[in-house]
Amino acid sequence: MEPVTWQKILDLCNSLSNVTYENLTKIIRLDATGSATAARNLDDSDQNDIDTWMGGGTCFSMTWHLYQSFVDLGLKPRLVMGHKRKEKNIHCALVLPQSQPKADDLILHTSYLFDPGYLIFEPLPLPLPKPFGAGESLFPLVPNCVRLVRPAEDALELWTGGTLHADGRLSAPMKLRFEYPLAGVSVEEFKLHWSESFYREMMTYPVLNRLDREHGIQYYYQKGNLVTRDANGSRMERLEEGVRVEKLSEIFKLSPDLIQKALAILAK
Repeated sequence: MEPVTWQKILDLCNSLSNVTYENLTKIIRLDATGSATAARNLDDSDQNDIDTWMGGGTCFSMTWHLYQSFVDLGLKPRLVMGHKRKEKNIHCALVLPQSQPKADDLILHTSYLFDPGYLIFEPLPLPLPKPFGAGESLFPLVPNCVRLVRPAEDALELWTGGTLHADGRLSAPMKLRFEYPLAGVSVEEFKLHWSESFYREMMTYPVLNRLDREHGIQYYYQKGNLVTRDANGSRMERLEEGVRVEKLSEIFKLSPDLIQKALAILAK
């Protein structure tokens, strides 16, 4: 096996940054199979080949792809589930603990969070909880700043907000997005939550999310509304039916046929 380098890990994250977060392929697979487990097993990321994905994927697809890639490198990532208020296990991410095989320049002095499903494509070092550390860390990513809060050894919170100005102010207040129990879950439990996700409310309408890292722009589409977010703030526009498929295909880099097929299924 080739030595694992930090650059190899960054390359994997960068490859995922070109993938659109979308639930359209998920809707199509569920309709074709009639079973969440069968639909999950059809997911192209399950074969660990990002180049043959139908389009994009949800947090489960992206996280599972990255998990398998790390395992193939001989690393020992941990699958963690994300909770949002009373909703449990609706999101997922990875933690790469610091006790990893040391090879070449891969010497991990801390643990890292990987959350491609929330369009965070940078490995984020976990802060140490108090009194051993500051208990939190701020990452001035573009267009959304990220704050990790570690209230306890086995707990982590993900907060996001607006762009960080030169004077230290944020263009929008930080909001708590997810809470992660850092003990993690087994592969079997992860796949169970993945199957359950096929029957959540967000599968009743299209959800698309893409980050243009080069230009610092995030595009988000849900229920007919397109939100464009950059360093200057957010703008929302309503996409009318006549231009919807063409516009979504252009912005989110998905085939018009795929979009049309998913919208037709939802219309039923």
